[in-house]
Amino acid sequence: MTWRPGAPYTLQGVDVSAADGAVDWWAVKRDGAAFAYLRATVGADRRDTRFEENWAAVGAAGMPRGAMHRYSLCKNATDQANNFNTTVPRVEDALPAAVVLDFSADCTARPAPAFLRESLRQYLEMVEAHTGKPVLIKISKPFDLAYGVTADLPRSVWAVQNYLAPEYPSRTWRMWQANDARHIEGVEKPVHWDVVRP
Repeated sequence: MTWRPGAPYTLQGVDVSAADGAVDWWAVKRDGAAFAYLRATVGADRRDTRFEENWAAVGAAGMPRGAMHRYSLCKNATDQANNFNTTVPRVEDALPAAVVLDFSADCTARPAPAFLRESLRQYLEMVEAHTGKPVLIKISKPFDLAYGVTADLPRSVWAVQNYLAPEYPSRTWRMWQANDARHIEGVEKPVHWDVVRP
């Protein structure tokens, strides 16, 4: 519950959502998190209820911050991009936005791979026009195996695999979610712990 990778992964941080509850960002920073990604939106019409609070508090703590969107296979890509773009302010020093690609219980749709990748391109173009930076693709192994996203879309990859460095993406990953249940100071519930490739 407290494991995190050692050298050479010197740059490490967290990603959180409203499900993690209230966060003491100063304590999180003291416990070794150098950056934070915050869920902002889900699908076409849902906003994380703690995003604005966390966004302001992470900035006040002097930590680099980025915003995440959980992509839905059941919603229109343009509507999802509009949801993210109207929720997340454009801030020059923000980390690149991230889109989270994984299967979820609240959506059973399984579009054809070519359609999904084209829809993702639309989403990425709209969000990148808003943020001014390439989007980071946080993708699970099952999703990438089903849709071939990391082979087809030339974006930095945020891979997901507990404890062992992931090898499934088609391109070298830039970030790695290494522990999905790490206990740290400042958060009551376990959080996702992430590292940056040196």
